[in-house]
Amino acid sequence: MHPQFPIRLLSARPLAPTVYHYVFERSDGDALDFVPGQFIQLHFEYADGTAAKRSYSLATQHDHALGPGEAVEFAVSFVPGGRATALFENLAVGDIVFCSGPYGRFVLDATDRNARYLLIGTGTGITPYRSMLPQLAALMAERGVQVHLLQGARTGAELLYADEFTAFAAANPLFHYHPCLSRETTEFTAPNVTPIHGYVQQALDAIKPDAATDIAYLCGNPNMVDACFTDLKDRGLSTRYIRREKYVSNV
Repeated sequence: MHPQFPIRLLSARPLAPTVYHYVFERSDGDALDFVPGQFIQLHFEYADGTAAKRSYSLATQHDHALGPGEAVEFAVSFVPGGRATALFENLAVGDIVFCSGPYGRFVLDATDRNARYLLIGTGTGITPYRSMLPQLAALMAERGVQVHLLQGARTGAELLYADEFTAFAAANPLFHYHPCLSRETTEFTAPNVTPIHGYVQQALDAIKPDAATDIAYLCGNPNMVDACFTDLKDRGLSTRYIRREKYVSNV
């Protein structure tokens, strides 16, 4: 059982019409020692005093070669009438909340020797991949691994961190960014990035998954995760090399 620790709100900014990016720091003098891809749990109480908790994947980017850092960053989807949403709506800079962790094994494996990573995510399920970007840059430099990021959303306005993924792709030729929009694609424009029309599970043909070279990560909507998992298995990928984390919506 991980002990709880306090974090202080530093800033918040909108990522999409109903999603915000929050930046906290530990306020107990300790650092947050985590592996990109892990999550923390936020602890709070309902109005009637009932204890509650919510899980949020860390979006924090940090050079772990320098040791643990203090930043605690994650994305929050606002749900009308949601109890956790009410908590965040009432937070002001400087306020303190409590969390525990980090938890999870949805991380890059140091023993991997694959030629490609397929990173597939929808909604806030894209946040672990933001956290992994420094680690991926090192892997691309060290062993020439290629990375394909498929990000699913309804519209361009809902592509979380799209500007950061686009800039990262421009700076790293081995990183390929594929926004997948289920509605209109013409509203999203970025240099050297062509959106794919449809759901991410329908876009797998565009990157031609290969059991001989690929390790896949799936994060986000359970229906998407299940559909992609089945598709990748049917293409011959071992279940050992299809790593999953489902995001179940709650309020």
